Amino acid sequence: MTEMVQTGGKRAAQRAVTALLIFVVLTALLYLAAPDSFYLWIKAFHVVAVISWMAGMLYLPRLFVYHSQVEVGSAQSETFKVMELRLLRYIINPAMMATWVLGIWLAWKGFEFSGGWLHAKIGLVVLLSALHGYLARSQRMFAIDRNTKPARHWRIINEVPTVLMIIIVILVIVKPF
Repeated sequence: MTEMVQTGGKRAAQRAVTALLIFVVLTALLYLAAPDSFYLWIKAFHVVAVISWMAGMLYLPRLFVYHSQVEVGSAQSETFKVMELRLLRYIINPAMMATWVLGIWLAWKGFEFSGGWLHAKIGLVVLLSALHGYLARSQRMFAIDRNTKPARHWRIINEVPTVLMIIIVILVIVKPF
């Protein structure tokens, strides 16, 4: 089991490095091809990354609601484990990383990290990232059949990303301070 985990971790690291290299090369090519519209391209990719991240952050707790209601060790439980891991590994984690990398660049290039609305937004994105960490830890607990939270807990947690998203969008669009 330990050997499998180490091999899986090594493969995950290789995939992450490969994805990062592809991202850097594509970004450089985009800059060379369209330097005047580069900022807008990065903003568009940031919005796509945010949408992907939020889709996963809204879906994973909903999977936990259903997962917490089935028998441990059942075929349904094992299916939920696969769904949760793949959602986290292939959608939520990469989307969060892209959101942060592109968002930091946009905050620096477009606003020089100034503006109260931007500071508030970054603070809320840190909270969203902390929730992401909590959900990732919870996925690991479900994977080893050690979830202790009832479905009601996951229903409440499912609302947190929505509330944070609404406030973040208002801050970005309205820039109230």
